[in-house]
Amino acid sequence: MTQADPSSDASGKTSSFGFRDVDAKEKVQMVRGVFNSVASNYDLMNDLMSAGVHRIWKDATAAKLNVRPGEVVLDMAGGTGDMARRYSKMARAAQDRRGGEDATVIVMDYNAEMILNGVAKGGEPEMAWGVGDAMNLPLPDACLDAYSISFGIRNVADIPQALREARRALKPGGRFICLEFSRPTTGALRKAYDAWSFHAIPRIGQLVAKDRDSYQYLVESIRRFPDQQTFKRMIEEAGFSRVSVTNLSGGIAAIHHGWAI
Repeated sequence: MTQADPSSDASGKTSSFGFRDVDAKEKVQMVRGVFNSVASNYDLMNDLMSAGVHRIWKDATAAKLNVRPGEVVLDMAGGTGDMARRYSKMARAAQDRRGGEDATVIVMDYNAEMILNGVAKGGEPEMAWGVGDAMNLPLPDACLDAYSISFGIRNVADIPQALREARRALKPGGRFICLEFSRPTTGALRKAYDAWSFHAIPRIGQLVAKDRDSYQYLVESIRRFPDQQTFKRMIEEAGFSRVSVTNLSGGIAAIHHGWAI
């Protein structure tokens, strides 16, 4: 698989880059720079920033998607392959119990440095790796049984376009799942989380990764992302049905799940 050029999809539009609004084409390159910078420390920083809770969120997402033998799954913005390893092991365990064909789990990310770091960590037999753009998937229509994106949709320059591409690539009856930071459900939790994220996370980024600015962007991008119900409507507008929302840790993160019906 080769990287698609997103410039035609982003041309003439604006998008948020943290608290700034920038040209969408510029955001594509700016986000690439952020993840080039953080790639080598990405998994360690996830553990530090969430006190390891991101692993519980990812386990819950994998359980909800419930990948089965023989399915073709795209793990978009798959980074170093955390979710893809979960999906692969889940499908293989089901295969051991009841038989069936091998699953195929495609890890795709716009950032080649993230993919290279994932390959270096090692994969599972079901996994394939590729570089590609969520706004212009290098995949044919109706080829996927499931599409997953975890902590990646907020970095896309044109989120509605990425959702439409997910719908296009899914077979009838295919499943969409998105794990993303969201809006805490109580004022007290929002206040505490804002204090932690805006003050602690950039400092941790500076100490561990020697990169405060990239982690400042990541915190700001979380705050600019739509709340649960707004994002649910965006998924429905892209053509998905039976869209559900599952809050995690009081809404600090949320799973959005829908069907291509």
